[in-house]
Amino acid sequence: MNWREYIRPVTPYVPGEQPRDNRVIKLNTNENPYPPSPKVMEPYDFPLRKYPDPTAGDLVQAIADYHGVDKEQVFVGVGSDDVLGMAFLTFFNSDLPILFPDISYSFYPVWAEVFQIPCRSIPVTEDFTIRAEDYLGENGGVVFPNPNAPTGILLPKENVKQILDGNRDSIVIVDEAYIDFAPEGSSALSLLPEYDNLLVVRTFSKSRSMAGLRIGYAIGSREVIAAMQAVKYSYNSYTMNQPSIVWGVRSIQDDAYFREMVQKIVATRERFTAALQDMGFRVLPSATNFVFAGHPSVPAREIFEKARGNGIFFRYFSQPRVCDFLRITIGTDEEMDQVIRFLRENLDINPKKLYH
Repeated sequence: MNWREYIRPVTPYVPGEQPRDNRVIKLNTNENPYPPSPKVMEPYDFPLRKYPDPTAGDLVQAIADYHGVDKEQVFVGVGSDDVLGMAFLTFFNSDLPILFPDISYSFYPVWAEVFQIPCRSIPVTEDFTIRAEDYLGENGGVVFPNPNAPTGILLPKENVKQILDGNRDSIVIVDEAYIDFAPEGSSALSLLPEYDNLLVVRTFSKSRSMAGLRIGYAIGSREVIAAMQAVKYSYNSYTMNQPSIVWGVRSIQDDAYFREMVQKIVATRERFTAALQDMGFRVLPSATNFVFAGHPSVPAREIFEKARGNGIFFRYFSQPRVCDFLRITIGTDEEMDQVIRFLRENLDINPKKLYH
């Protein structure tokens, strides 16, 4: 017997590259280009020699108050990845496969493999949309991002409701990491009173500019959240550190700043999208802080590599169906202007080139 025979084989998730050179224009990991609320960084004497509150009670209460739910309906974790992983471990334990889109967040199949959960990826349509009727068969659970990543496409709430109606006996996880950049009223949170099997997952990493603190949360029925808490406390009681709890509360308290920064990114996204389309790019409709775009005459990999050589980092996916696209995070207006200049000057992509 050899211990190596019992190592669990896993194909790991590959995160976006984190260049050490601060001079690069980093548009590959969907980070917010603007700092968090000034209130976040106000002085605070953290009692780091003591364990933090294992319930993260202050943060839980702040999230509950912000969304108008009871604190027993809120679960917090170390980023939405931690929250999603805990949800997989808690709810996906049947012999039936869980369902998720084939073009989606690539961590889903990794968790399924790690936790030995049977799974099946459902192809998105030719225009990269999720089709609700494909998720109505017998299954062990459903999970999908909305808006989707890496495409950025938003599934209308009536289609989310259709998936929920067809899966009353399964947990349905709606991963809303980017929902703050979508039109108001797009979130599935309003459906919670009607569906006790719905779990909505959010993060502070994107719209609240706090990726470095790793704050994620989920909102669901009391029964669903209680089940996740039981698994969490059986695994690791102290998941949230004290600075994250304090700064997370402060971020929520400055709602005006939060909304201003979100609208600023949305405005830049629309302007950048128009510039790309003017150069002949196909840009999928985005409800996120990134765009998914490809050019009919210049391969995406070529653009990716040339941009990287010029200190501009995009995200390239080599998988079939998406290998002709780049995912480009929305940075500051100045950064996006530099990207537009780079594309026009270095790739011979001129305005209206394809239309004359």
